[in-house]
Amino acid sequence: MTVKSDRWIRRMVEDDRMIDPFDPKLVREQMGRRIISAGASSYGYDMRLADDGFRVFSPITGREIDPKRFDEESLIEPPLRTTEDGSCYYLMPPHSYALGVSVETFRMPRTVTGICLGKSTYARAGLLVNTTPLEAGWTGRLVIELGNLADLPIRVYVNEGIGQVLFFASDEDCDVSYEDRGGKYQGQTGLTYSRL
Repeated sequence: MTVKSDRWIRRMVEDDRMIDPFDPKLVREQMGRRIISAGASSYGYDMRLADDGFRVFSPITGREIDPKRFDEESLIEPPLRTTEDGSCYYLMPPHSYALGVSVETFRMPRTVTGICLGKSTYARAGLLVNTTPLEAGWTGRLVIELGNLADLPIRVYVNEGIGQVLFFASDEDCDVSYEDRGGKYQGQTGLTYSRL
């Protein structure tokens, strides 16, 4: 199993629609302004944070977080803000945790698994993007888990890069894929909370 290149990613998108929408090259500018990079990089894909489904955990509206009986009341939707140059962002409070969703829909082939990692631009500002697998056979928009480790609020920009997915291909099919076992997050199209 090896990490796959940008050429391989482009072929998988052409042949299997593995990522949709897809930017075949790394995009660093959008409508005349600099953005946090998105698109195909040397050995991965920089996915973007969508402007729908962003929620922050709140001690005011929730009592506790139980992953077996998830209470949607523990989350609030912060307002979407706009900068002077037209960039949109959510403001995450200090030491908070949030859930978002990728712009892209991923269709993982049976022989491919992906791993999502955070981007260094955000890590250097105090934002942790949880390492998340995209299992072989899984399809959907990826739910992104974000932690603001800083003592200050942090801007989290939408429709810009939020994390990088690395793809690993095997030379043989797995016995049971995520789709085969009817994984609980299969086919998610938006923000999906913890399920048992």
